[in-house]
Amino acid sequence: MSCGEKKAKQVVLARHRDRLEREIIKMHEIDRRFFWIRLAVLLAGALGFFIAFQSRQSIWLVLAGLTFLGIFSLVVYFNRRVKHSILRFSLSKKYFVNQLARMGLDWDGIPEAPRYPPDERHPFASDLNLTGRYSLHQLLNTAISKGGSYRLQDWLLKEVPEPDQVLARQRAVQELHKLSGFRSRLALTSSLVSEEVWDGEDLLRWLKENVEKVSLRPLLRLLSVLAAANIILFVLFILNIIPAWWMISLAIYAGVYLYTYRNAGDAFGQAQHLSTTLDKFRAVLIFLENYSYQQDSHLYQLCRSFWQAGRKPSNYLRQISIIASASSISGNPVVWLLINVLVPWDVFFAYQLQRYKEKMKSLLPLWLDVWYELEALNSLANFSYLNPDYSFPNIMEDDAPTGKIFESKGIGHPLIPGGEKVCNDFTLEIAGEVVIITGSNMSGKSTFLRTLGINLCLAFSGTVVNADQLATRFFRLFSVIQVTDSLTDGISYFYAEVRRLKSLLDAMDIDHDLQVFFLIDEIFRGTNNRERQIGSRAFVNSLVGSQGTGLISTHDLELVFIADDIPNVVNYHFQEEVTQGRMNFDYLLRPGPSKTTNALQIMQMEGLPVDKSS
Repeated sequence: MSCGEKKAKQVVLARHRDRLEREIIKMHEIDRRFFWIRLAVLLAGALGFFIAFQSRQSIWLVLAGLTFLGIFSLVVYFNRRVKHSILRFSLSKKYFVNQLARMGLDWDGIPEAPRYPPDERHPFASDLNLTGRYSLHQLLNTAISKGGSYRLQDWLLKEVPEPDQVLARQRAVQELHKLSGFRSRLALTSSLVSEEVWDGEDLLRWLKENVEKVSLRPLLRLLSVLAAANIILFVLFILNIIPAWWMISLAIYAGVYLYTYRNAGDAFGQAQHLSTTLDKFRAVLIFLENYSYQQDSHLYQLCRSFWQAGRKPSNYLRQISIIASASSISGNPVVWLLINVLVPWDVFFAYQLQRYKEKMKSLLPLWLDVWYELEALNSLANFSYLNPDYSFPNIMEDDAPTGKIFESKGIGHPLIPGGEKVCNDFTLEIAGEVVIITGSNMSGKSTFLRTLGINLCLAFSGTVVNADQLATRFFRLFSVIQVTDSLTDGISYFYAEVRRLKSLLDAMDIDHDLQVFFLIDEIFRGTNNRERQIGSRAFVNSLVGSQGTGLISTHDLELVFIADDIPNVVNYHFQEEVTQGRMNFDYLLRPGPSKTTNALQIMQMEGLPVDKSS
């Protein structure tokens, strides 16, 4: 795939956006005309009533009324269709605008992703721009639910990749990559229901609550018998057959009803809230239930739980909506009282809610889990679709033939715009190898470490990587890049770095099938040159041949000589040129140690005093 294909996709997406904008303008113009159409119908109706009234015949008044109501109802119906079309076109346009923003790294046009704060002790979360604003998670996430966004974050932050799961996700993403129509229609269906983030955890909390204190079934039967008795006794009283015994049965009915109502909990309050929440999920389920799947596809296997239970999820959710609709009579106290005096209306629907709650206890968590999984997979597939110049990695399992453990061609950072990005080739030959990267300030060392780390996170999540080719073993990733001190805990930068490096050694001491892939930036920068050299040499010596392999960056040129004394230590470097008083960096990785520094040149260019003779 080439950059030309990506530009072609951008052109196609821009055409869809512009076409939708023209349709929206056209629909708004039609919508404005409906104001005058309604006014004309009202005036015509008033004239028709006047003429019918002058005729002094009731039939003409009835015909005029019916004609007016029919025509006005049709006008309202078509006006609503126009407004619905405006909504659909607007949401579709927003989808394409977001797609273009993701392709161009226009962060203002990319919605923020719901996320949870990672553990401060996480081995790489704080170093690789994986979560938060302007992060990989924000760039990838297209989920409308918190659960789907959290699932995607889980995959990106997975500390120990599970080979079977990673390879299965990669196959699923490769399949969904080709189903752009399915992904766009699903996104539109979801956004039509709710433009806000959808939280399905409310439903799970509802399932876990034991709101009903008693079973409503026997009480409902008793109330039904009492209600029937009330009606029969009242009719017999009206016919003067018996005395007013209905008042006694009505009092008993009221007492049982109040006891039952107290034990039913706020059933209708729940139903109203659940109906609002579930309706946002139901539209998506209907789409997934009716989609034409290929039966040998991963998508079919994933979504089959929506119809395997024998009854479609949307049918269950429709019943909840009916129960919620039944509660709408509570808005009219007079009607509510009359109906509940006649029949146990509230108790009946509270019982129905109780029944459906029991049925959904085992089903709803499964539906939500599948939905979250699908949303996270769609996010990864959408990322691969929008970046045709990226490639799916070849992830080798531990039983693969011996050879290079990490080999990349044209690897770059996915959060750097294409016009500014420089890609490099990089290879790790054997397990236990340590690469020391030297170079001047701002030459690209830290960015390169992050480039390797973020692409490994992409690879182990199951999607494409920013590389022409990438072959890698499974690793446990660990980074020491963005170490911070803590004023509240009284921890200095150096001590924080030492603790972080000790955590790395502890991770490598664990008896585990997967090696640690470590990324260390500017090792021991918080101490003086002599102690840094002594500490770095000892630390690198402990890394070589251990349960880890990786890279250490430094601008201390003395550390390059470690490769002369310790086997399996390799030097690489970045370099720069000074032309016409300006620093120029090409950000290309080169073999061997760096021979230049630029700190004094930077200080001199910025006007600081520099004594080069000392």
